[in-house]
Amino acid sequence: MKHIENYAPLIGRILISTIFLMAGASKIPGYEATQGYMQAMGVPGSLLPVVIATEILGALAIILGYKTRIAAFLLAGFSIVSAIFFHANFADQTQSILFMKNIAITGGFLFLIAQGAGYVSIDNGMPVKE
Repeated sequence: MKHIENYAPLIGRILISTIFLMAGASKIPGYEATQGYMQAMGVPGSLLPVVIATEILGALAIILGYKTRIAAFLLAGFSIVSAIFFHANFADQTQSILFMKNIAITGGFLFLIAQGAGYVSIDNGMPVKE
């Protein structure tokens, strides 16, 4: 049971962060299209470098367990802001689902803020033996 307690937070951090790592990386080759989409939604396209950096660096910090509480706080805020600006069309079922996905992800980040990265993390000195 100790293995689960020690390694489940690492697996959870990887799973919750992968969506941000992939989303941030996918915005690089589709930079202009993403900028156009942001502008169409009323968000300045000039913020795209900040968005990409937040998604990629935040995801890597969470995965590695580095300054986890700070990274989780930033990505929780990012998730809520993204939900409001990009997925608040509740007449569209897909957008409603995406809105709730962002809210659920925020809930996961709140657990990280409260509990920290766990046993296997840079924050905890990266122990791997029990």
